[in-house]
Amino acid sequence: MMERVSAHELDALDPEQAAAVTAPRGPVCVLAGAGTGKTRTITHRIGHLVAAGHVKADQVLAVTFTARAAGELRNRLRVLGLGGAANQVQARTFHAAALRQLRYFWPQIVGDVPWRLLDGKFPVVAQAARRAGLPTHTESVRDLLGEIEWAKSSLIAPEDYAAAASRQHRDVPYDAARVAEVYTAYESLKTTPDGLLLDFDDLLLHTAAALEDYPAVADEFRGRYRSFVVDEYQDVTPLQQRVLDAWLGDRDDLTVVGDANQTIYSFTGATPGYLLDFSRRFPEATVVRLERDYRSTPQVVSLANRVIGVARGRIAGTRLQLIGQRADGPEPTFAEYQDVPAEAGAVVASIKRMIAAGVPTAEIAVLYRINAQSEAYEQALTEQGIPYQVRGGEGFFQRPEVKQAVVALRQVASRDDLPAESRSGTAIVKLARAALGPLGLTAAEPVGAQARERWSALTALVALTEELTAQDAALDLPGLLRELAARAEARHPPTVQGVTLASLHAAKGLEWDAVYLVGLSDGTMPIAHVLGEDGSVADEAGLEEERRLLYVGVTRAREHLQLSWALARGEGGRRTRRRSRFLNGLIPDDSPASRIAAPTAESVSAGARPYCRVCAKPLIGTYATMLGRCRRCPAELDAELLGLLQEWRTDKAADLQVREFVVFTDTTLTAIAEQFPADDAALAAIPGIGAKKIDQYGAEVLALVAARHRQDPKTAGRK
Repeated sequence: MMERVSAHELDALDPEQAAAVTAPRGPVCVLAGAGTGKTRTITHRIGHLVAAGHVKADQVLAVTFTARAAGELRNRLRVLGLGGAANQVQARTFHAAALRQLRYFWPQIVGDVPWRLLDGKFPVVAQAARRAGLPTHTESVRDLLGEIEWAKSSLIAPEDYAAAASRQHRDVPYDAARVAEVYTAYESLKTTPDGLLLDFDDLLLHTAAALEDYPAVADEFRGRYRSFVVDEYQDVTPLQQRVLDAWLGDRDDLTVVGDANQTIYSFTGATPGYLLDFSRRFPEATVVRLERDYRSTPQVVSLANRVIGVARGRIAGTRLQLIGQRADGPEPTFAEYQDVPAEAGAVVASIKRMIAAGVPTAEIAVLYRINAQSEAYEQALTEQGIPYQVRGGEGFFQRPEVKQAVVALRQVASRDDLPAESRSGTAIVKLARAALGPLGLTAAEPVGAQARERWSALTALVALTEELTAQDAALDLPGLLRELAARAEARHPPTVQGVTLASLHAAKGLEWDAVYLVGLSDGTMPIAHVLGEDGSVADEAGLEEERRLLYVGVTRAREHLQLSWALARGEGGRRTRRRSRFLNGLIPDDSPASRIAAPTAESVSAGARPYCRVCAKPLIGTYATMLGRCRRCPAELDAELLGLLQEWRTDKAADLQVREFVVFTDTTLTAIAEQFPADDAALAAIPGIGAKKIDQYGAEVLALVAARHRQDPKTAGRK
């Protein structure tokens, strides 16, 4: 074994990484941004502690959140040069570590009461739902299971569930009291005549209780493990923190690594609070910030910083400003399409060009917000003969609800009591809607995550039916079923290395040379349930988590990055969507995707119909026309500039001895503070500012705007 981490090894680290590695034994908090080398830092930290004699290798317990990450950590330790000691370091997930410990300590704390691990909770939750009189179809049970897992991870007992769900604004699938009934029944069903059934959360609960309630068990464990390392600490749940506290006891030999701005699993009970409060709990802790990004080009890093730079709330206060370390690459691109099929076709055409240019298919990913969005890309990739793999979810035609939908359509096709005119053409779409209604195809998007996923998939299937019937007016039901079967078969060959299709949640921890972030429209990104019916923000915390999810997506790209959205779902459909509010202020004005560029002075003077500079829809009403955007479309108002403009207007009105509104109305000043006009043409594009007012006030107004820009360069180019 090496005596210490060699100078050569330390030279391979940047100054911040080296500071984290060589920090004194005790509490260490590493705030590690995306692509900043956190795994390298963790392994070198462990190596330093072992080599310096602070702890023996077999006394280190490193906890990660996936078996893949644990395996990578062990491999990195071997490469580091710890030799056989690398195999003695325990690198496990929370649940794997708890399972190992509980099996060892169970006889001491419980005796000979038999237990077994409940690998599949679904049947037990379904039985509990049946007892409570709630539906037991797949999506209902999945939603109920998700609520039970959230409650247990959050240390919430069945009797406290309803109050906690209300307090935390949970998007519950049923009345919270009914969900609590299911939770209670589920817990009781795990006690059987043959012994106890323990789910994965029970492993953690029993492990914590064993250490908390049995001093002999705690002494034996703490004599065995003396140093702890926790990766992805922003994703720790209250239950996992309770286990970690039980492991530690009154000791403080703990290294945690995390990034609060990558907190995207709060719906499971995860909270960044423990990471944010680490230095309060351990005032003497060493805190190191890793901000040098070795993964992505400076262009991708710049966009990531801008995405997260406008975040709000406590998490935003700890944001890391990433600094790109790679050579320059292409600027991220933005693209708007008329509909989803057009978006998918264009993205796949771009992928084809990437492959022709030498980018391996395994280094390309298409990322989306919800799994149901994969269908259009599966279809487009198949048509181009490009292999792909779906990560973190089944392919579209393998999803249970889609299989059920196809069965329902077959049943309709087998009926002999349908009029001939309803068996083909556009009538098929009506039949499809009717057949899929009982499966969850409602007029409005339902509540509950699983119900929404089902609804989205069924809606996508109807959209595909509409597309096929539009292409072939004579298509009948048997023909539709043949087409669906052919697509299902073609899209699911044996697993191959190819383009990755994945949800943004499934993409966490991964990276590719080229990334396409697709479907970035309001209602999908951010997801609809964090918004009010009028598009306003209904859940501020939920909205910020959606922003962080987009940030995670951007930081998956090493070099090539495209962000796109579509205005309509189906081909030729009504263009009622608008791009994600998160993209406002990010799209260059000279991008073909920009819809915020102000019209020219000539077009305004010619009386051209005004359009919203955010969503490109025709403006209705004087207020919207004056602002240059729809009332509900988001805009970034510079409050400081508005205040300066108002002060200037007051002074100017006093000098001219006129009422303030004669100079400029409040609405006009608001439009200036939103759009930051840089010249006379941009001023003229704002309704209410004609040639006379430009002559009178233009120079002074533009001087105020320019001065504000010099004070805050981030306002550059805002429209």
